[in-house]
Amino acid sequence: MTLATHYPILQVVIPLLAAPACVLLKNPRACWLLTMLVMLVSLGIAGQLVWQTSESGVISYAIGGWAAPWGIEYRVDALSSYVLLIITTIGALVLPFAARSVADEINIKMQYLFYAAFLLCYTGMLGITITGDAFNLFVFLEISSLSSYALVSLGKDRRALSAAFQYLIMGTLGATFYLIGIGLLYMMTGTLNMADLAERLPAVNESRTVLTALAFLTVGISLKLALFPLHSWLPNAYTYAPSAVSALLAGTATKVAAYVLLRVLFTIFGVDFVLGTMPVAEILIILGMAAILIGSMVAIFQENLKRLLAYSSIAQIGYIVVGISLGTVTGLTAGLVHLFNHAIIKSALFMAIGCIIYRLNSVLIGDIAGLGKRMPWTMAAFVAGGVSLIGVPLTAGFISKWYLVLAALDKGYWPIVVVVLAGSLMAVVYIWRIVETAYFKPYNGPASISEAPLTMLIPTWLLIMVNFYVGIDSSLTAGIASKAAAQLLGVSP
Repeated sequence: MTLATHYPILQVVIPLLAAPACVLLKNPRACWLLTMLVMLVSLGIAGQLVWQTSESGVISYAIGGWAAPWGIEYRVDALSSYVLLIITTIGALVLPFAARSVADEINIKMQYLFYAAFLLCYTGMLGITITGDAFNLFVFLEISSLSSYALVSLGKDRRALSAAFQYLIMGTLGATFYLIGIGLLYMMTGTLNMADLAERLPAVNESRTVLTALAFLTVGISLKLALFPLHSWLPNAYTYAPSAVSALLAGTATKVAAYVLLRVLFTIFGVDFVLGTMPVAEILIILGMAAILIGSMVAIFQENLKRLLAYSSIAQIGYIVVGISLGTVTGLTAGLVHLFNHAIIKSALFMAIGCIIYRLNSVLIGDIAGLGKRMPWTMAAFVAGGVSLIGVPLTAGFISKWYLVLAALDKGYWPIVVVVLAGSLMAVVYIWRIVETAYFKPYNGPASISEAPLTMLIPTWLLIMVNFYVGIDSSLTAGIASKAAAQLLGVSP
């Protein structure tokens, strides 16, 4: 038995053990170095798991040697390896940025706690993605959620505390709904293993208990996903959290929730039941389209840069949900491709704003007048990310929307195409507001303002370059996404 055999458990155990180590170390620099090492190791393992699943198919790892369904199974397929790659990529690039950002925004006495909570949040998201057990998923969901609340509360604005409390209330409701749903399924099937649930549910899926479980699970996950109209926790959480936390959560948290939605709907309940028997797809398409229109419209009127991006994220979640709800290989591929593309775009944008906060100590649009000349690399990164949000060709955002439009046209859903185009036009408006202020208005701020440090700019620009690379050659992300979509739908790729 080689080390590679244990990659699934090592992916979770390594960051889990590093979190209490940060509490013992207490030195911020040492904690950062340890966390950075963990991020790089996790990224390497995720890359190996992507390669292994592409070469040999699904990986099953029985915890403690107890075979499923009696024991907890870690299960890695094309979808989970894809989401693992998203989480580890964002983590590995946010952390170098965090070194200066955290030192500037968080009290030095609390910084070691930041790294401990960061690792716990990271552990939870990796665990959610890799586990094949529905209750074990709930455990990891709570680990990531509780640490996320702590991370948000570390923001230097006092409103971060109320934002974290609101996030806690909504997150707890979502987790409770999820747990009730899983409890109802266990009552009907006597198992918690996802693959085993998928085999046993068809015999009882007409029962009222199973239908109730589906409703509880869908609403609970939608709360975690911040799907309109269950999104109220997200704007404040993203706005008042430290910059590094905003970048991490924007790139990973909602993506992991979308993964859970996919697992529950397509792996546990099955395509025929969700898309055929029940009207889940129709409801989610309507909510996704509403999220695109309302999220984009509200973003136009924001004066706070972070809040603007937060409402933009609500719209982008709508794109993902619409793609998932179409129930075709092309539609699911669109949703999964946007999972990756939005992660890199939005993390890069929040990191660019973190650079502005580091120098200007403000996130108001009015305060960045003329900043394009003072911080050219930072603002260029923001514009590049903004162009991708709009969906301009040769950017990652264009690839996502292209796949989504193709999927909608394949099914004859013209209203979706109209909504996608309307969302892109509204993105032009709110991105242009920032471009106009930064480049076409005179600078009236302090003469001492200069470009952000390289340790913050380099990871930001790495994400921007990934954005353009994926926009030019999407074969890697689209290839994995289409394979995962085919597996979910039970068809040949």
